[in-house]
Amino acid sequence: RDDMTIDPSMMFDVQIKRLHEYKRQLMNLLETVALWNDISDNPSADWTPRLKVFGGKAAPGYVVAKEIIHLINDVALKLNTDPKTRDLLQVLYPANYNVTMAEMMIPATDLSEQISTAGKEASGTGNMKFALNGAMTIGTLDGANVEIRDHVGAENFYLFGLTAAEVMERRKVQDFAKKAIAASPRLARVMEQIESGLFSPGDKSRYAPLMSRLRQDDYFLVTCDFDDYYRVQREVDADYRDQRDWTRKTILNTARMGWFSSDRTIAGYAADIWNAKPVAEK
Repeated sequence: RDDMTIDPSMMFDVQIKRLHEYKRQLMNLLETVALWNDISDNPSADWTPRLKVFGGKAAPGYVVAKEIIHLINDVALKLNTDPKTRDLLQVLYPANYNVTMAEMMIPATDLSEQISTAGKEASGTGNMKFALNGAMTIGTLDGANVEIRDHVGAENFYLFGLTAAEVMERRKVQDFAKKAIAASPRLARVMEQIESGLFSPGDKSRYAPLMSRLRQDDYFLVTCDFDDYYRVQREVDADYRDQRDWTRKTILNTARMGWFSSDRTIAGYAADIWNAKPVAEK
Protein backbone atom coordinates (compact mmCIF):
# COMPACT_ATOMS: atom_id res chain seq x y z
CA ARG A 1 0.00 0.00 0.00
CA ASP A 2 1.13 3.52 -0.76
CA ASP A 3 -1.45 5.20 1.49
CA MET A 4 0.11 4.06 4.77
CA THR A 5 0.67 6.54 7.56
CA ILE A 6 4.35 6.26 8.42
CA ASP A 7 5.77 7.04 11.85
CA PRO A 8 9.03 8.93 11.16
CA SER A 9 10.45 7.86 14.53
CA MET A 10 10.64 4.25 13.32
CA MET A 11 13.90 2.87 11.99
CA PHE A 12 13.66 2.90 8.19
CA ASP A 13 15.03 -0.50 7.18
CA VAL A 14 15.22 -0.57 3.38
CA GLN A 15 15.96 -3.12 0.66
CA ILE A 16 15.39 -1.67 -2.79
CA LYS A 17 16.84 -3.41 -5.83
CA ARG A 18 15.95 -5.93 -8.52
CA LEU A 19 13.97 -8.86 -7.10
CA HIS A 20 16.23 -11.87 -7.40
CA GLU A 21 16.74 -14.95 -5.25
CA TYR A 22 20.46 -14.30 -4.78
CA LYS A 23 19.71 -10.85 -3.37
CA ARG A 24 17.63 -12.68 -0.74
CA GLN A 25 14.65 -10.43 -0.20
CA LEU A 26 13.06 -13.68 0.99
CA MET A 27 15.50 -13.97 3.90
CA ASN A 28 14.71 -10.39 4.88
CA LEU A 29 11.01 -11.24 4.84
CA LEU A 30 11.47 -14.41 6.90
CA GLU A 31 13.36 -12.36 9.48
CA THR A 32 10.51 -9.84 9.45
CA VAL A 33 7.98 -12.55 10.27
CA ALA A 34 10.29 -13.96 12.95
CA LEU A 35 10.52 -10.50 14.52
CA TRP A 36 6.72 -10.19 14.38
CA ASN A 37 6.43 -13.51 16.21
CA ASP A 38 8.84 -12.42 18.92
CA ILE A 39 7.09 -9.07 19.39
CA SER A 40 3.73 -10.87 19.55
CA ASP A 41 5.08 -13.26 22.17
CA ASN A 42 6.53 -10.47 24.30
CA PRO A 43 5.03 -7.10 23.30
CA SER A 44 6.22 -5.30 26.44
CA ALA A 45 9.93 -5.88 25.72
CA ASP A 46 12.17 -3.00 24.68
CA TRP A 47 11.67 -3.30 20.92
CA THR A 48 13.00 -0.85 18.37
CA PRO A 49 10.12 0.20 16.09
CA ARG A 50 10.88 -0.60 12.44
CA LEU A 51 9.47 0.12 9.04
CA LYS A 52 10.62 -2.60 6.64
CA VAL A 53 10.61 -1.31 3.06
CA PHE A 54 10.96 -3.62 0.08
CA GLY A 55 11.15 -2.14 -3.40
CA GLY A 56 11.98 -3.58 -6.79
CA LYS A 57 10.69 -5.35 -9.85
CA ALA A 58 11.04 -8.89 -11.13
CA ALA A 59 11.86 -9.96 -14.67
CA PRO A 60 8.65 -10.78 -16.60
CA GLY A 61 9.21 -14.55 -16.61
CA TYR A 62 10.77 -14.89 -13.16
CA VAL A 63 8.00 -16.83 -11.42
CA VAL A 64 9.77 -17.35 -8.08
CA ALA A 65 10.64 -13.66 -7.76
CA LYS A 66 7.02 -12.74 -8.44
CA GLU A 67 5.88 -15.18 -5.75
CA ILE A 68 8.25 -13.49 -3.29
CA ILE A 69 6.71 -10.10 -4.16
CA HIS A 70 3.26 -11.62 -3.62
CA LEU A 71 4.31 -12.99 -0.24
CA ILE A 72 5.82 -9.67 0.85
CA ASN A 73 2.51 -7.96 0.18
CA ASP A 74 0.50 -10.67 1.93
CA VAL A 75 2.77 -10.43 4.98
CA ALA A 76 2.45 -6.63 4.91
CA LEU A 77 -1.35 -6.88 4.97
CA LYS A 78 -1.26 -9.16 8.01
CA LEU A 79 1.34 -7.24 10.00
CA ASN A 80 0.11 -3.75 9.25
CA THR A 81 -3.37 -4.58 10.51
CA ASP A 82 -2.22 -6.34 13.69
CA PRO A 83 -3.19 -4.01 16.56
CA LYS A 84 -0.76 -5.77 18.89
CA THR A 85 2.37 -5.12 16.82
CA ARG A 86 1.68 -2.47 14.16
CA ASP A 87 3.14 0.35 16.25
CA LEU A 88 6.41 -1.61 16.43
CA LEU A 89 6.66 -3.24 13.01
CA GLN A 90 5.25 -2.32 9.61
CA VAL A 91 6.01 -3.48 6.07
CA LEU A 92 5.80 -1.35 2.94
CA TYR A 93 6.09 -2.42 -0.69
CA PRO A 94 5.70 0.75 -2.77
CA ALA A 95 4.27 0.27 -6.24
CA ASN A 96 6.38 0.84 -9.35
CA TYR A 97 9.72 1.37 -7.65
CA ASN A 98 12.02 3.50 -9.82
CA VAL A 99 14.98 5.86 -9.65
CA THR A 100 12.83 8.88 -8.79
CA MET A 101 11.47 7.01 -5.80
CA ALA A 102 14.98 5.92 -4.82
CA GLU A 103 16.09 9.56 -4.75
CA MET A 104 13.65 10.11 -1.88
CA MET A 105 14.05 6.76 -0.13
CA ILE A 106 17.83 6.47 0.03
CA PRO A 107 18.45 9.70 2.01
CA ALA A 108 15.66 8.67 4.41
CA THR A 109 17.12 5.22 5.09
CA ASP A 110 18.57 4.27 8.46
CA LEU A 111 19.55 0.67 7.64
CA SER A 112 20.63 -0.51 4.18
CA GLU A 113 20.01 -4.19 3.41
CA GLN A 114 22.86 -5.61 1.29
CA ILE A 115 22.35 -9.28 2.04
CA SER A 116 23.15 -11.20 -1.15
CA THR A 117 24.68 -14.67 -0.92
CA ALA A 118 28.45 -14.27 -0.69
CA GLY A 119 30.06 -14.78 -4.08
CA LYS A 120 27.00 -13.85 -6.15
CA GLU A 121 27.03 -10.02 -6.36
CA ALA A 122 29.55 -8.79 -8.95
CA SER A 123 29.79 -5.39 -7.29
CA GLY A 124 26.70 -3.36 -6.52
CA THR A 125 26.33 0.41 -6.45
CA GLY A 126 23.12 0.77 -4.44
CA ASN A 127 25.08 -0.04 -1.30
CA MET A 128 27.43 2.85 -2.11
CA LYS A 129 24.54 5.29 -2.54
CA PHE A 130 23.08 4.32 0.83
CA ALA A 131 26.39 4.60 2.69
CA LEU A 132 27.19 7.94 1.02
CA ASN A 133 23.88 9.20 2.39
CA GLY A 134 24.69 8.04 5.92
CA ALA A 135 22.76 4.77 6.11
CA MET A 136 24.30 1.97 8.11
CA THR A 137 24.77 -1.29 6.20
CA ILE A 138 23.86 -4.80 7.23
CA GLY A 139 25.41 -7.21 4.78
CA THR A 140 27.52 -10.14 3.77
CA LEU A 141 31.09 -10.12 2.49
CA ASP A 142 29.90 -9.84 -1.09
CA GLY A 143 30.45 -7.41 -3.94
CA ALA A 144 31.31 -3.84 -2.98
CA ASN A 145 30.31 -4.56 0.63
CA VAL A 146 33.87 -5.81 1.13
CA GLU A 147 35.41 -2.47 0.15
CA ILE A 148 32.74 -0.41 1.90
CA ARG A 149 33.44 -2.23 5.15
CA ASP A 150 37.19 -1.66 4.71
CA HIS A 151 36.69 2.07 4.25
CA VAL A 152 33.97 2.88 6.80
CA GLY A 153 35.45 0.54 9.41
CA ALA A 154 34.33 -2.91 10.52
CA GLU A 155 32.81 -1.36 13.66
CA ASN A 156 30.50 0.70 11.44
CA PHE A 157 29.24 -2.21 9.31
CA TYR A 158 26.87 -4.96 10.44
CA LEU A 159 28.45 -8.12 9.03
CA PHE A 160 26.82 -11.54 9.06
CA GLY A 161 26.74 -14.77 7.12
CA LEU A 162 28.96 -17.28 5.39
CA THR A 163 31.90 -16.21 3.26
CA ALA A 164 32.07 -17.15 -0.43
CA ALA A 165 34.41 -20.05 0.37
CA GLU A 166 32.11 -21.26 3.16
CA VAL A 167 29.12 -21.07 0.80
CA MET A 168 30.88 -23.40 -1.63
CA GLU A 169 31.67 -25.87 1.14
CA ARG A 170 28.17 -25.76 2.62
CA ARG A 171 26.60 -26.67 -0.69
CA LYS A 172 28.55 -29.94 -0.55
CA VAL A 173 26.80 -30.95 2.68
CA GLN A 174 23.88 -33.31 2.10
CA ASP A 175 20.50 -31.85 3.15
CA PHE A 176 22.16 -28.68 4.43
CA ALA A 177 18.90 -26.70 4.26
CA LYS A 178 16.91 -29.28 6.19
CA LYS A 179 19.63 -29.39 8.83
CA ALA A 180 19.69 -25.59 9.14
CA ILE A 181 15.91 -25.45 9.54
CA ALA A 182 15.94 -28.24 12.13
CA ALA A 183 18.58 -26.33 14.11
CA SER A 184 16.55 -23.10 14.10
CA PRO A 185 13.17 -23.24 15.87
CA ARG A 186 12.62 -19.59 14.96
CA LEU A 187 13.05 -20.25 11.24
CA ALA A 188 11.07 -23.48 11.34
CA ARG A 189 8.14 -21.65 12.95
CA VAL A 190 8.12 -18.94 10.28
CA MET A 191 8.23 -21.43 7.42
CA GLU A 192 5.43 -23.49 8.95
CA GLN A 193 3.29 -20.38 9.32
CA ILE A 194 3.77 -19.48 5.67
CA GLU A 195 3.14 -23.08 4.55
CA SER A 196 -0.03 -23.29 6.64
CA GLY A 197 -1.57 -20.31 4.86
CA LEU A 198 -1.42 -17.86 7.76
CA PHE A 199 -0.60 -15.06 5.32
CA SER A 200 -2.80 -16.34 2.49
CA PRO A 201 -6.11 -17.35 4.09
CA GLY A 202 -7.87 -17.29 0.71
CA ASP A 203 -5.42 -19.83 -0.69
CA LYS A 204 -3.72 -21.71 2.11
CA SER A 205 -1.38 -23.67 -0.16
CA ARG A 206 -0.25 -20.60 -2.12
CA TYR A 207 3.29 -20.50 -0.73
CA ALA A 208 3.86 -24.18 -0.03
CA PRO A 209 5.94 -24.56 -3.23
CA LEU A 210 8.10 -21.57 -2.27
CA MET A 211 8.83 -23.04 1.15
CA SER A 212 9.40 -26.48 -0.36
CA ARG A 213 11.98 -24.88 -2.64
CA LEU A 214 13.83 -23.61 0.43
CA ARG A 215 13.76 -27.03 2.06
CA GLN A 216 14.86 -28.94 -1.03
CA ASP A 217 16.92 -26.57 -3.16
CA ASP A 218 18.15 -23.61 -1.12
CA TYR A 219 20.93 -22.73 -3.56
CA PHE A 220 21.32 -19.23 -2.14
CA LEU A 221 21.61 -20.47 1.46
CA VAL A 222 18.79 -18.45 2.96
CA THR A 223 18.30 -21.11 5.63
CA CYS A 224 21.99 -21.28 6.54
CA ASP A 225 22.46 -17.54 7.02
CA PHE A 226 19.11 -16.88 8.68
CA ASP A 227 20.07 -17.26 12.36
CA ASP A 228 23.18 -15.10 12.05
CA TYR A 229 21.17 -12.48 10.16
CA TYR A 230 18.52 -12.44 12.89
CA ARG A 231 21.18 -12.14 15.58
CA VAL A 232 22.90 -9.17 13.95
CA GLN A 233 19.55 -7.47 13.36
CA ARG A 234 19.00 -7.45 17.10
CA GLU A 235 22.42 -5.80 17.49
CA VAL A 236 21.16 -3.15 15.08
CA ASP A 237 18.07 -2.67 17.27
CA ALA A 238 20.18 -2.10 20.36
CA ASP A 239 22.57 0.28 18.63
CA TYR A 240 19.75 2.32 17.10
CA ARG A 241 18.34 3.06 20.54
CA ASP A 242 21.55 4.98 21.30
CA GLN A 243 20.84 7.77 18.85
CA ARG A 244 23.98 9.75 19.69
CA ASP A 245 26.29 6.86 18.84
CA TRP A 246 24.19 5.83 15.83
CA THR A 247 24.46 9.37 14.45
CA ARG A 248 28.23 9.29 14.96
CA LYS A 249 28.42 6.08 12.92
CA THR A 250 26.30 7.49 10.10
CA ILE A 251 28.51 10.57 9.88
CA LEU A 252 31.60 8.36 9.67
CA ASN A 253 29.93 6.34 6.89
CA THR A 254 29.40 9.47 4.83
CA ALA A 255 32.82 10.95 5.59
CA ARG A 256 34.74 7.77 4.74
CA MET A 257 32.95 7.00 1.46
CA GLY A 258 34.96 9.51 -0.59
CA TRP A 259 37.06 6.73 -2.10
CA PHE A 260 33.96 5.63 -4.06
CA SER A 261 33.65 8.95 -5.90
CA SER A 262 33.35 8.85 -9.68
CA ASP A 263 36.40 11.14 -9.98
CA ARG A 264 38.62 8.58 -8.28
CA THR A 265 37.08 5.74 -10.26
CA ILE A 266 37.53 7.40 -13.64
CA ALA A 267 41.09 8.44 -12.80
CA GLY A 268 41.84 4.83 -11.90
CA TYR A 269 40.44 3.53 -15.18
CA ALA A 270 42.40 6.17 -17.10
CA ALA A 271 45.69 5.25 -15.43
CA ASP A 272 45.33 1.47 -15.06
CA ILE A 273 43.33 0.44 -18.11
CA TRP A 274 43.32 3.13 -20.77
CA ASN A 275 46.85 4.43 -20.07
CA ALA A 276 45.49 7.93 -20.63
CA LYS A 277 46.74 11.12 -19.01
CA PRO A 278 44.87 14.36 -18.32
CA VAL A 279 45.29 16.95 -21.06
CA ALA A 280 46.97 19.30 -18.58
CA GLU A 281 49.78 16.78 -18.04
CA LYS A 282 50.54 16.23 -21.72
